[in-house]
Amino acid sequence: MIQTAWLIPIFPLVAMAAIVLFTHRHRALSAGISIAAVSLSFLWGWSVAVSVWGDPTVHRMSFDWLNLGESMYIPIGIQIDGLTGMMLVVVTTVALMVQIYSLGYMRDDPRYSRYYAYLSLFTMAMLTLVLADNFFLMFVSWELVGLASYLLIGFWFEKQSAADAGKKAFITTRLGDLGFILGLLLLYTGCGTLTFQGVFSAVDSHVLSGGLLTIAGLCLFAGAVGKSAQVPLHVWLPDAMEGPTPVSALIHAATMVVAGVYLVARSMSIFLAADRAAMVVAWIGIITSVMAASIGLVQNDIKRVLAYSTVSQLGYMIMALGLGGFTAGTFHLMTHAFFKALLFLGAGSVIHAVHTNDIREMGGLHAKMKTTSITFLIAALAIAGVFPLSGFWSKDEIVAATLGHPIFTVLTLAVAFMTAFYMFRLYFLTFTGKPRDQHKFDHAHESPKTMTVPLQILAVLSVVSGWIGLPWLEHGFSSVVFHEHPHHPEFHVVWAFIAALVGLSGIGLAYMMYYKGSIDPERVRARATGLYTTLLNKYYFDEAYSVLFVRPYYTMCRGWFWFDQHAIDGAVNGLGRVSVAWSVFNRWFDETFVDGAVNGVGWLTRGFGAIVRHLQTGRVQNYAFIVFAALVVLWLLQ
Repeated sequence: MIQTAWLIPIFPLVAMAAIVLFTHRHRALSAGISIAAVSLSFLWGWSVAVSVWGDPTVHRMSFDWLNLGESMYIPIGIQIDGLTGMMLVVVTTVALMVQIYSLGYMRDDPRYSRYYAYLSLFTMAMLTLVLADNFFLMFVSWELVGLASYLLIGFWFEKQSAADAGKKAFITTRLGDLGFILGLLLLYTGCGTLTFQGVFSAVDSHVLSGGLLTIAGLCLFAGAVGKSAQVPLHVWLPDAMEGPTPVSALIHAATMVVAGVYLVARSMSIFLAADRAAMVVAWIGIITSVMAASIGLVQNDIKRVLAYSTVSQLGYMIMALGLGGFTAGTFHLMTHAFFKALLFLGAGSVIHAVHTNDIREMGGLHAKMKTTSITFLIAALAIAGVFPLSGFWSKDEIVAATLGHPIFTVLTLAVAFMTAFYMFRLYFLTFTGKPRDQHKFDHAHESPKTMTVPLQILAVLSVVSGWIGLPWLEHGFSSVVFHEHPHHPEFHVVWAFIAALVGLSGIGLAYMMYYKGSIDPERVRARATGLYTTLLNKYYFDEAYSVLFVRPYYTMCRGWFWFDQHAIDGAVNGLGRVSVAWSVFNRWFDETFVDGAVNGVGWLTRGFGAIVRHLQTGRVQNYAFIVFAALVVLWLLQ
């Protein structure tokens, strides 16, 4: 299977081409082709992952793409190791669940075939990214992921908010990608190659070191900041909720947003050698995590709560990698993909039933949507880190990675508390209590099996996926997905208990406020109005960016537009008018003087000819008379 691993991204690529060129008018056929293709990728991906499980060998296959001799040589190929196998499992599993779920969710959309073509493009790009064996191919697929995400976020482009969200995501992530490009240029300058093997060998042998290595690492991380929505480029991700909910699950669970985490994990040799860059990574991660978790406490849009949860959990992963916790960061990436996809698809099931995103208009939905409610509860327990669900084991790894860094440990636990609180605030307000909008409740219903079966599969994975990370397993997660050498992390019973207790405390507080009602949320809000307003307005990042960048840019554009209209176009129009006037003058001068002079010469010549022609009559007597007259004149003049 390893020898044919290159087929994994080819299947969705062929599906996209088939839909665009041949089957776009046939809705069911287009969906069937797309799902069949991702199913093949799923089977191939899992087979490859099983093949490399327990095998520390790194398998590479490549061929020359650009060979200009000594001036430039760029090969293209695939690399398969434990990290690649894990990412193949995550991407193909979530992509397959999303595509099956979309059969019911997008059933009535008029652009149904186009939607599945975009999903296939997105899946192909992400699979190429995780299989790449060099930074160049990774960057190409990185940009394709950005393009596909733009198309999917703005899929309902007739809505102004969706069109704006797509542009915002595309432009914001391009800022980070500029840093990525600079990082690639620095790596090629210092190493003479962009293959992972060549770059990491140059780093290990100190061919690339010092300040250049630090700057190159930070430039690569800039790309991760954009794609994985880290501060200060995090503002695009909550607005991306304007896309279809299955798209949100795909983007926020296993594809676009974890591409940045994967980039940092794949470049771990660089960040371990550049300790200053690694510490910047860790601080950006924890700041993002705390900030996003605090914003999630007060959001009322079900998808925005989950969006800020995603930003926060991505910060967790980034922080762990920055602190050297390779296993912790990648393990949480895997478990998070399953329960976050489940949360988003569960939210989509709710929205599909009540036709609103506002949790203040929900309540009591457990009675009518038991499958959605139970699976959503499992995902909420998993992300809160409750034993023995998957989130418990990966979050323990995250906490363990912070030991020795007290500030990071405290903030990590604070994020764990806030995560548990806002997730169960969301759950209680959505599924328990009395309906707050009776009309919406009366029309609520459970989703079709095409939507609930993926929920059930992801619920099982949310429970058991973390078990492969049990520290006492001989061939567990840390023995397969590792950096430099496999290891068996120590299980910190005390810290695991503390982290679980913190999560349960967050659940308990949410229970007291939003289920039991013994603590009045309105009174708490009234006592902290300023903080509540700040959190509700997302720390005013969008407003600050509007004042600092957007409005000045628009002002500059309006100024250039005025200059173009009045100066450039005015000058061009003025030259045009001068040209017209000059043309009129030339025409008048030509008609009046040139043509007159030419005609006058003609008339003069004709008149002179008319006179002198009498001198040449051909008659002898005339010639004799002229000679006699001339002699008379000469005689008189003497």
